[in-house]
Amino acid sequence: MKDICTTTYNNVRLWDGISDEYSEQSSITVCNETVWGLGKTDGVVKDMSGLTVIPGLIDSHIHISVDPDHTSIEEFLNESKEETIEKMNRRAKRMVDMGITTARDLGGGKWLEIELRNRILRGEIPGPRLLCAGQPLTTPDGHCYFWGGGVENTGDIQTVIDRQHRHDVDLIKVMATGGVYTPNTNPGQSQFSLNDLSFAVQYAKDLGYDVAAHCHGTEGIHRASLAGVKTIEHCSWFNQEGERSHCDLHVIADIVNNNTWVSPTINSEWSKYIDKNNQEGQLMREAFRLMRKAGVKFIASTDAGIPKVYHHEFAKGLSLFANLADMTPLEVLKSSTGDAALALGCADRFGSLQVGLSADFLFIEGDPLRDLQVLQTPALVVARGVEQ
Repeated sequence: MKDICTTTYNNVRLWDGISDEYSEQSSITVCNETVWGLGKTDGVVKDMSGLTVIPGLIDSHIHISVDPDHTSIEEFLNESKEETIEKMNRRAKRMVDMGITTARDLGGGKWLEIELRNRILRGEIPGPRLLCAGQPLTTPDGHCYFWGGGVENTGDIQTVIDRQHRHDVDLIKVMATGGVYTPNTNPGQSQFSLNDLSFAVQYAKDLGYDVAAHCHGTEGIHRASLAGVKTIEHCSWFNQEGERSHCDLHVIADIVNNNTWVSPTINSEWSKYIDKNNQEGQLMREAFRLMRKAGVKFIASTDAGIPKVYHHEFAKGLSLFANLADMTPLEVLKSSTGDAALALGCADRFGSLQVGLSADFLFIEGDPLRDLQVLQTPALVVARGVEQ
């Protein structure tokens, strides 16, 4: 096969996003937007000696329309549409330049992230592939009510999900508990009954959507898992007073039995929990240890957009993830590539270096399977077959 769009990156150390060690293959060939071959040579050949190639990184929880330099909801809401779009374009470019080739956007009020998603896919501007949830389901005056997804009953739930469907979302988001950044909500308390959550999940499923659930409180975590959501975001194990507490082994068992993934949104700001004497950090470590022992599956995420959590700094938080969760660099890297794609229902499209999948990968110096720090300085990024 000879094609003007075919490029072979040769003399690389290759990790496919799934295996426990490096591949025996030392080249990857791209044709148009997909991986055409591994261990073959065709088209333009580029010597990448000394570099390691891995799948593009996946941040499973961001808000690309939200400026992390804002310190209040009012500041965010008063930003003009034009300014927001300009900032979103810059964030998208910085993200893909840092090796983030896919990101799941879990909340916005005006579907600007969907417009951005479509522009990126059309090749009009650089950026990661975006999977967008649109307006999250919440309660009136509940967490992120200002995005327009407030509901009071199952009829409202159907209406809001239908509205997201008309805007061509990729999944549905539900705020199962209150949140930290919305005044007058309690992150430890549930916002929905189990019946309403179950209705939302089933209605979304009937339309072809998975559901991601924002869950800080233990009660909300349990209800979301029982309702059948695909991913639990945060999973903070807060008590009814909104304070971090010990996790519940019975709830953990249900998370495992219901095949629910946990997206803990660990980012660079979590360095404050690393101190062994930090009580919150100790509770987190205990929770991760017990969840991992029980068989809970994790995917890497950041909640980028909240104050001081920048969209392009995904890799910066991965070492903290490994530290707090007592995971190996390999396990964290899988949670950022192959496992993330599996949780997002997209493993047949991207997330690993396999023939026929999207050509999303980055080249780095060093050994990422042993040292996650090297991910912070990619030498070259390829997204959907295009060098960034």
